[in-house]
Amino acid sequence: MKRTTLKTLAALAVLALCSSFAAAQTKLKWAHVYEVGESYHKQAVWAAEEVKKRSAGRINIEVYPASMLGKESDINQGLGLGTVDIIYTGMAFAGRAYPPMSIASGPFIFRDFAHWQAFRNGPIFKELAAGYEGKTNGNHIVGYTYYGQRHMTANKQVLKPEDMKGLKIRVPDAPLFLMFPKAVGANATPIAFAEVYLALQNGTVDAQENPLPTIDAKKFYEVQKYIMLTGHITESLVTIVAGGVWAKLPEADRKIVSDVMWEASTRSTNDIVEAENALVTDFAKRGVSVVKVDRGPFIAAVQKAVTSPDAPWPKDLYDRVQAIK
Repeated sequence: MKRTTLKTLAALAVLALCSSFAAAQTKLKWAHVYEVGESYHKQAVWAAEEVKKRSAGRINIEVYPASMLGKESDINQGLGLGTVDIIYTGMAFAGRAYPPMSIASGPFIFRDFAHWQAFRNGPIFKELAAGYEGKTNGNHIVGYTYYGQRHMTANKQVLKPEDMKGLKIRVPDAPLFLMFPKAVGANATPIAFAEVYLALQNGTVDAQENPLPTIDAKKFYEVQKYIMLTGHITESLVTIVAGGVWAKLPEADRKIVSDVMWEASTRSTNDIVEAENALVTDFAKRGVSVVKVDRGPFIAAVQKAVTSPDAPWPKDLYDRVQAIK
């Protein structure tokens, strides 16, 4: 009898320990709109595994790619609603909550990758991230990934701003992305990312714009004749943890998440730079027409818009970003 009691007590103790461990676990949903083959997803999966390892299993992150939990606007809203815990999103979408953030998605804001990299690692980005956190009940930015230079694809060659007049071009569903098409007289049509291929295929729009790795991953080249190297936006993604989640994490776990997510964004940035460098040649080998354009006239066409008092960012912020060496 005594032995049976001891066994029962031991079993109960094990169950209690397991229940305690389970209760101590934090399970998080990470949502994004990118394909499983893209670096963003691969590095998100790496980060989830690395966070679990470094936290000794306390933090379990499940990654939901390819708009499984909603369009980009949906998952941004989901941070506040509690339907998602971590997201990737473009600076233009983050800029809906804190408009100055969107400067990083403005047309011809960055001269090149080196300029963007200096911005990423400098004080202005940190100031913007803090401003965003203050406007969103604590949504905390833990990563910043290079998405690539956005280039145009179309079924006709676009060599100068005048060639875009009246062109039906798909843009992401964020107001900032209207700035470039409006400046050159194009007809911008916001369409969800997951629906772009079909919209191009059936002629709902004539053109779209995305970085080369995205054009490749989403196979837009199959339904577009030309890729024009306009490089009109140097795009980037922030990795954001919902404010409610961030507030509940112990300080030690916050450091783990911050360290891993920043490392993941750096790894993905390196992947995208490598892919961009290779894809111009690779597309040509596949018979895709890649067209180099003089960016000067396009840059001139947007200057009034990016320095206007109506821009989402103040002129002094624009000047500070331009002054980055």
